[in-house]
Amino acid sequence: MASFLCPGNSSYTTKFSRIHTYFGQLQKAVLSFYSIRPRKRCNVKLSFLLRTTYAASDVLTHVTSDVLNEATSEWSRNTGNCLKSDLSCINDLEEQLHDLFNEVNVMIKSGKRNDAVDLLQANYEAIKEQIDCGFRGIEEAAVLDIIALGYMALGDLNTVGSILHLLNGIVEDLNNDGPLLDSILMHMGSVYDKLGKFEMSLSSYRRALAITERRYGETNSFIIVPLLGMAKALGSVGRARKAIETYYRAISILESSQGTESEELVVPLFALGNLLLEERRAADAETAFQRVISIYKNLYGENDIKVGLALCSLASAKCRKGNLDEAIDIYRKALQVLKDYEHTVDDKVMDKIRTDMAELLHLLGREDEGRSLLEECLLIAEEYKGKDHPTYVTHLVNLATSYYRSKNYVEAEKLLRISLQIMLKALPPDDQAVSFPMLHLAITLYNLNQVEEAEKYALEALHIREKAFGKDSLPVGEALDCLVSIQKKQEKDDDKLLEHLKRILRIQEKAFGSDSEQVMEMLKKVVHYMTRLGLKHEKLPLERRLTHLREKFKLAVKY
Repeated sequence: MASFLCPGNSSYTTKFSRIHTYFGQLQKAVLSFYSIRPRKRCNVKLSFLLRTTYAASDVLTHVTSDVLNEATSEWSRNTGNCLKSDLSCINDLEEQLHDLFNEVNVMIKSGKRNDAVDLLQANYEAIKEQIDCGFRGIEEAAVLDIIALGYMALGDLNTVGSILHLLNGIVEDLNNDGPLLDSILMHMGSVYDKLGKFEMSLSSYRRALAITERRYGETNSFIIVPLLGMAKALGSVGRARKAIETYYRAISILESSQGTESEELVVPLFALGNLLLEERRAADAETAFQRVISIYKNLYGENDIKVGLALCSLASAKCRKGNLDEAIDIYRKALQVLKDYEHTVDDKVMDKIRTDMAELLHLLGREDEGRSLLEECLLIAEEYKGKDHPTYVTHLVNLATSYYRSKNYVEAEKLLRISLQIMLKALPPDDQAVSFPMLHLAITLYNLNQVEEAEKYALEALHIREKAFGKDSLPVGEALDCLVSIQKKQEKDDDKLLEHLKRILRIQEKAFGSDSEQVMEMLKKVVHYMTRLGLKHEKLPLERRLTHLREKFKLAVKY
């Protein structure tokens, strides 16, 4: 129980889309097809997405491939290379894509998910038939792009993945001089990011950036969206230095075109600050967040919700610098500002602020103050969510963690048993959410010397997580780490414990990289048990790795 549980996306445009901000998160560049030159109507109406009107029963009538074939053939006969020479020729296609995406969103928001799936599937089958007939141009790519975004809105990631695979095969053969391609690539970059395919995301954003740079120049604000997307992707693949350089480039472009106090700077500044925090550059991150606060204060006043939320990021930077008292004061100021917006701010955000502040108070030994904040979170959750809501359980576990830190294991055990009972009543016994209070309970029982019951819960949590997350996932590594501590106390064989530790090491290397601090700490444990077992030859390469990592992190300060 080293820490508290943390409680807890379209329009075509003819000009640069305004970048909006919300608590440092990048808005997605969705459906931002750029059309710069004046348009004129084509003689032929594009009909890639023909749909009949809906009857009173809202039953969808599927588009037929015969109609689509006829429309596509007519387009091909009459326009030829129009798309390559005159952007206005795709005006009708844009309108239909816009209509399709809006229709899907309306269906989803009104609870008609099956109708949304039917509509997307009908259009997919029609466009897939055209692709199979040899049509592999920008029109097909644009339709697939919108269909993929529709499935993203539905949360169907498996279908999105297969559509992207088909789409990627088409765009690879398209000329960069054609219209719409830059926007399609940006959408692909965003979706690949959501799927965790960061290299593919980076490749898509990089090509989109090359297209927009050639079209508008390397200092034009039109390149900001792909630039920021590429920066995010670079950070995700571990190229932090290049990502930071890219964020600074975006900031410089916006400062030149929009001014140094423009709200457009907020998105890259927030993203830069968060990345700098990850890279242990807290002072530089603080500077970025201070600029965000200054921009918001100048635009909206010091008591605006945006200022309150930005203050939380500044508090985080102060904490990383070791200025815990100052961080707590900033959190208090943020809560004071946000109090007037409590019904506007997401409950999860408010919970996280209180929880983070409680965490700092505990670190400073002010446990009663921290516990008071956690109890406030619990009472709010009980009043607005009820005692059977998962949010309530989250705060029960956080409060139990507080007691655990104070070595009041009896009170912690009581709260954790209540948490587990609520979860088992509300969810199937093998639901991944059940494993969290279960594992915390195992740790607490370990400290109460009830090791047999502790091992039982740890093993059960491990099996649940292996099924839910996969055997090489971080949650599984966490459960294994807990199990090792328990079985060590039970004096289980060192061979068995070493196998557990090696497995944790492999999980952490995959998740954090072979040169991460987490891996260094686990290597210490592995080498220790190898020494106990007399595995001198096997431990030598690990000892060399450990020496290298210790040298790397020896100047790092932990807070």
